[in-house]
Amino acid sequence: MNIKRVALLIATNLGVMLVLSLTASLLGVNRFLTSNGLNLSSLLVFAMIMGFGGSFISLMMSKTMAKWSTGAQIIDTPQNEAEAWIVSVVARHAHNAGIAMPEVAVYDGPANAFATGPSRDNSLVAVSTGLLQSMTREEVEAVIAHEVAHVANGDMVTLTLIQGVVNTFVIFLARVVGYVVDGMFRRDNEQSGPGMAYMVTVMVCEIAFGIVASMIVMYYSREREFRADAGAAQLMGSPMPMVAALRRLGGISDNDLPKEMQAMGIAGGASALFATHPSLEDRIAALQGHY
Repeated sequence: MNIKRVALLIATNLGVMLVLSLTASLLGVNRFLTSNGLNLSSLLVFAMIMGFGGSFISLMMSKTMAKWSTGAQIIDTPQNEAEAWIVSVVARHAHNAGIAMPEVAVYDGPANAFATGPSRDNSLVAVSTGLLQSMTREEVEAVIAHEVAHVANGDMVTLTLIQGVVNTFVIFLARVVGYVVDGMFRRDNEQSGPGMAYMVTVMVCEIAFGIVASMIVMYYSREREFRADAGAAQLMGSPMPMVAALRRLGGISDNDLPKEMQAMGIAGGASALFATHPSLEDRIAALQGHY
């Protein structure tokens, strides 16, 4: 149920990577890597630092970015019975899942929910006003249990590690291609070091390879939804509340979240390769087939 979380992490990660890449270029790192031919060992170390650095910076920023992009309001002290109920449900499921109490928030918007944060003991669970208004309390509780299961499963950290690996390959391969292309345009009498063709090719390849690499991240995102659904069923003691929530969601628009947050919430993705979530039908079938 975390459409928002994945898209925001990937978007932030791509932005951080591009900023780090541009900074490295301005500091002359690319010239150092190619001054005496392409140093593959140094390039691999550089790619790992940049790749994992970008993904972990994105992870550390995840809660702040989520609050900012949705306008989520943290419930420090419940102001009404509904808020008190939400906090109590999150607390109970967090205790049963063996994680620290997450921050709890509510935000205005159509039916959705998300969880994010850098660790099992530093997380945020947020539900929308639309979710509270359109679902029964049992269904809302199942959705909350699903989000808590994401946190308990360590999905954000695992996603960050996967993103770090693919980032490393993107950065490494982009510079190898950039070096080859630059060599094709370089004259024999020109000084060593990367030229404009190298810079342009690297930037283009980082974007292109990054899009391809995101397919790997999206595949993992889809697989973790099945595990979170199963976790919600276990926390609820039955798969039926989760099944009911998914069925009800099928009749609710899932395209009204801020675009950059659509990979973190309860609703599903659009196309097959880039979808953050399996279809609702597949998720319901998996729940019914395992219980």
